[in-house]
Amino acid sequence: MNNAPRLAPSAAQSVWLVAEREIGSKLRSKAFVISTAILFVIALGAIVWGGFSANNTSTLSVAVTPATGSIIEGTPGITAVTADTPEAATALVADGTATAALVPDPDASGSFDYKIVAKDAAPQGLIDLLSKSPTVELLNASSTNGLLRYFVALGFGVVFLMAASIFGGTIAQSVVEEKQTRVVEILISAIPVRALLAGKVIGNTILAMAQIIGFVAIAVVGLSVTGQSAVLTGLGGPLVWFAVFFLFGFILLASLYAAAGAMVSRQEDIGSTTTPLMMLVMAPYFLVIFFNDNPVVLTVMSYVPFSAPVGMPLRLYLGDAQWWEPVLSLVLLLLTCVAAISIAARIYENAILRMGSRVKLAEALAR
Repeated sequence: MNNAPRLAPSAAQSVWLVAEREIGSKLRSKAFVISTAILFVIALGAIVWGGFSANNTSTLSVAVTPATGSIIEGTPGITAVTADTPEAATALVADGTATAALVPDPDASGSFDYKIVAKDAAPQGLIDLLSKSPTVELLNASSTNGLLRYFVALGFGVVFLMAASIFGGTIAQSVVEEKQTRVVEILISAIPVRALLAGKVIGNTILAMAQIIGFVAIAVVGLSVTGQSAVLTGLGGPLVWFAVFFLFGFILLASLYAAAGAMVSRQEDIGSTTTPLMMLVMAPYFLVIFFNDNPVVLTVMSYVPFSAPVGMPLRLYLGDAQWWEPVLSLVLLLLTCVAAISIAARIYENAILRMGSRVKLAEALAR
């Protein structure tokens, strides 16, 4: 009979064991699986509906000159508004009388001797109705379609809010449950306290990132199927940056949620320590909804660590950010993440075994 003592798991093994436990408990939860599936279905439905709405073949009002009128003559879905000169046709677009203008292009060097003039977004419906795509000139090239801007901002904000609040709250509840049942005493007798914290954060981060990858896949498939290739092209880079920023932003919040849960011993008291964190999660959502067309607010949001996962990808989509700005913002987020993890680990170590009344922040931070 082998009576040799069992070796304690290494720090890395301890972290992964806890992470596996967190992932397994979520995947076995019907509520989690069903809610995730519902979110995916809603996201796909919104993209498909948006695509069909965008491709709606409603009549387009197009300003033409005597030289370009014959190009669209008899084309279904287009109502021609004749103007005497290219300047007059452009004026009709500027004042909203026409959706777009088809005018001669004096600088044409290819297959077209005409171009489309639009106000703030390329009229994809008109381009699709023409046999070939001419040059498109935007009167306000720096702006983005207002409705599209709103939905992109809403998408980034909702995904960040839902994932951070759901998983963050779950982490806090898990910590309190382990304290109430005294399971934590058994766990830390076998593995280091910081390994327990790291495992919880890593396990929930893996699940949250899996959801983000799922949303990205749905967006790519949905936009491709519904013919929104222009939107997909513009969203490609920002979606990648959103995933990167979300990863570190979530780790930042997850560690703080775990620390907040360690400061109380009853489920009823969780709100007293997690409410400030919930405000930090909700702030980017409301700011991006109300100020998605305000460049000053978006610029500030893109550098504040708690809102950068929403603000910076949106600025990248809008074309308002220089190439170095997301790099600088990511560095600031990483530095904040390291500081937050250090603080959260100290709070967690000092408070996880203290039962009874809520642990004061000063006591939890004491060495």
